[in-house]
Amino acid sequence: MKGNSRIYLIVFSASVCSLAFEISLTRIFSISLWYHFAFMAISIAMLGLGLSGTVLSLFPRARQISRIDIYLILQGISMVFGYLLTNQIPFDPVRFQWAQIQFLYIGCYYLILLLPFFFTGLIIATAFHSLSNKSGILYAADLLGAGIGSVGILFLLHHLSPEYSLFLLTLPIFLLSIWLGRKKQKVIAAVGILFLATLIFLAPDFMKIRISPYKELSLALRYPGALHLNTFHNAFSRVDIFKSPAIRYAPGLSLKYQQALPEQIGCSIDGDQLVALTGIQDKSKFDFLSFLPSALVYEIGHPGDVLIIDPRGGLPVLMARHYQANHIQKVESNSLLVELMQIHYGDYSGHIYAQNTKKGLGRTWLKSHSCKYDIIDISLMNSIPSGVTGLSEDYRFTVEAFREYWSHLKRDGFLSMNLYILPPPRHALRLLATLVEALRDSGINRPDHYLMAIRSWGCISLVVKRSPLESGDIARAKDFTGRRMFDMIAYPGITSSDSNVFIKSAENIYFNAFSQIMDSSKRNNFIETYIFDISPVYDDQPFFHYFLKFKNIKDVYRVTGQKWDFFIREGYLLPIILIQVVLLSLILIALPALIRTRKALKSGPQKNKMPILIYFSLLGMGFMFVEIVLIQKLILLLTDPLMAISAGLASVLIGAGIGGFLSSKFKYLQKPYSILVLPPLIILYVFLLPIISKTFVHWPLALKFPLIALIILPIGIFMGIPFPSGMKILGETQQNLIPWAWAVNGCLAVAAPILTMLISLSYGFNSILWISAVIYLLAFVSIFVYQKRMKIPAG
Repeated sequence: MKGNSRIYLIVFSASVCSLAFEISLTRIFSISLWYHFAFMAISIAMLGLGLSGTVLSLFPRARQISRIDIYLILQGISMVFGYLLTNQIPFDPVRFQWAQIQFLYIGCYYLILLLPFFFTGLIIATAFHSLSNKSGILYAADLLGAGIGSVGILFLLHHLSPEYSLFLLTLPIFLLSIWLGRKKQKVIAAVGILFLATLIFLAPDFMKIRISPYKELSLALRYPGALHLNTFHNAFSRVDIFKSPAIRYAPGLSLKYQQALPEQIGCSIDGDQLVALTGIQDKSKFDFLSFLPSALVYEIGHPGDVLIIDPRGGLPVLMARHYQANHIQKVESNSLLVELMQIHYGDYSGHIYAQNTKKGLGRTWLKSHSCKYDIIDISLMNSIPSGVTGLSEDYRFTVEAFREYWSHLKRDGFLSMNLYILPPPRHALRLLATLVEALRDSGINRPDHYLMAIRSWGCISLVVKRSPLESGDIARAKDFTGRRMFDMIAYPGITSSDSNVFIKSAENIYFNAFSQIMDSSKRNNFIETYIFDISPVYDDQPFFHYFLKFKNIKDVYRVTGQKWDFFIREGYLLPIILIQVVLLSLILIALPALIRTRKALKSGPQKNKMPILIYFSLLGMGFMFVEIVLIQKLILLLTDPLMAISAGLASVLIGAGIGGFLSSKFKYLQKPYSILVLPPLIILYVFLLPIISKTFVHWPLALKFPLIALIILPIGIFMGIPFPSGMKILGETQQNLIPWAWAVNGCLAVAAPILTMLISLSYGFNSILWISAVIYLLAFVSIFVYQKRMKIPAG
């Protein structure tokens, strides 16, 4: 293959593998570390791309187009060894509080894992420098490749574990090097393929993901006699099945129960979210179910038609069966869990998922059905996995979600929610505040007349009735709690003497907090002055598990035992990571300006470089802001974060690739005025996306994907026009600045993923879209000023 077509193919292939590698890292980080470190993968990728621009700015010889063959083979090699090396580094965020060497380890993570993206950046930036007049086609090859990679990796992850998928990604690079490379590249690529085959077939254990020793799976397997049984994968989760003495899953079990529990085996999701599969072989031991706080709703309600949302290992289903429910409908968001329970553990667990089982988000499923239920049971057990709590979006427990649940109750139906008591008190209080707000939105002015809560030593069960609670409901609840030695926390007319009976505490915290949250005259003041953020959660800020108020950080440190472990596990170290990546980015941006002996910075009228560099920095920030928010908005529609990442990235990147191609064909699109389409278009999406989610949330996935493409492609197309247009202008005016512009674009995008989350925590995702509209407006001003200074016609 000759000429430009060869370069386009290399750029396209490098982008396919680079984006797929990035998504693979998000899965690996979710398993080995915790979910919020998935954002680190995005920052690492952008930092690597930015570094490539800085290197090319400082070393002009590196820009020779003949070198992209070398960069391609180095990309493949660094992908293989990057994972293998970091998998051996004992980095663990929990150890930050006592082992300072962890800062060195995280630095090694960044340095090693950014290399594949660094070589990808060298390929693309070198191509832009050499073929700036073909910027539109190059940009199209780059982003179309990235879009295809984001979809293709889903197929690989569905059939292979993340580490095997990652290794398979290098195969196209090695094969392309054998086809297009010189003799040395052909030999290295052949050796690389042989090495991969040897590793896969002869040393598979060396490739396995190293899971943090502080994740629940690792802790459970340390017990004497623990045995790992099996591991299952799909594109969205990893499920491990094991036996361990640590598995005694009966949340909040009454002290009155003195008998043995049925046999149970452990089940963890991504190394955390520990639940149990309960064997049904000895049904005589199932009386323990009536000794759990979650039995409250069955003791006071009528178990006719029951809906169980996210039953996980199936304990809530066994509860409904124990109380002889007439009809039990299950909706489980983890499709892999359903499949393995149906295929591998059906006999063991009593075929709990054999009938009346749907996969997906419970509120999404309800949206497409008009059926009503006597009981809707929602378990929050293990919906708060360690390390995921702070920065994970959770659309199951928002005001909008609870309004949906409420609307599907029969006249005297009950909504039941059960959760662990995790000190300091915050989860139950936010749940109550969100629920009260949902009831008020549904026209209930006195939520305290509809709500009841009890507690054991370790759990809280909170139930809400569709109609006001009656004296008979309260009497049955009091009888149940008295027999089981549970305490009442809330019911209509409760007094302090009715609580704090069996589980005594000096402050009677939960009774006092529940009373104030349900009292309309005290609610706002209590929520405002409480040490944690327990305000109601909405879909625009779906961070149910984020509780930190920065103004109270000293008090939080004090009440959590003056240990940083709480902050680490909650994901509150993200601002520190943000500071690190911003500093690194600024260094990379500043280096070309500080090292003035390089010829790359001596040519051209340098006094005019600032507007064009600001232009590319704004494009990097604006593009990432919009991309990330669109992905977050798609989670509710598609019900799974990784599916949203792949669908969102594919739509945005392919759209941007089309935009880049169109800009090369139509000269009027290369004018700066084309950017002015973006601010109003972005603002339109602020109002359009919530309507789309509500309208089409019940559609099948097969129809949602083309719908998403249809919706996202237009904004992607217009976001894809400014960058190649700017590159073309720069190539015609100051070509030597192209690598620096590439560095600035990448480095400013580094902070975007983390910054998006931090801003969204306080102001919501829509605020990011408004900021993005302003950023693109400023980008127009920058390119307009640059063209004026360089005396380039703007019209």
